Amino acid sequence: MTKSWVLDNKILDEILEYLDKSINNLAKEAFENLELEGGFQGIKNFLQNQYDIRLENLLSAKKSSIHHLESSMKNKIIQRKQSVFENISSQYQN
Repeated sequence: MTKSWVLDNKILDEILEYLDKSINNLAKEAFENLELEGGFQGIKNFLQNQYDIRLENLLSAKKSSIHHLESSMKNKIIQRKQSVFENISSQYQN
């Protein structure tokens, strides 16, 4: 059994910074190509799913999981995700 450890805020911030850039780049590509069904909302749903998948993969690489994080860190992730998607919405929803 692998031992999980609690991430510190610095590592979480680095993960979130990387994730922000990754999702913003993916959003740019998705909206430029508009290859996904469902229009704007379909792309937004795809990006939100990708955010969750990539977050869990990044945490897993650090031998952690969303379930192992303190509630303050989970709240930080939720706020950061909302901010990223508010920016994406304002940038591409026209």
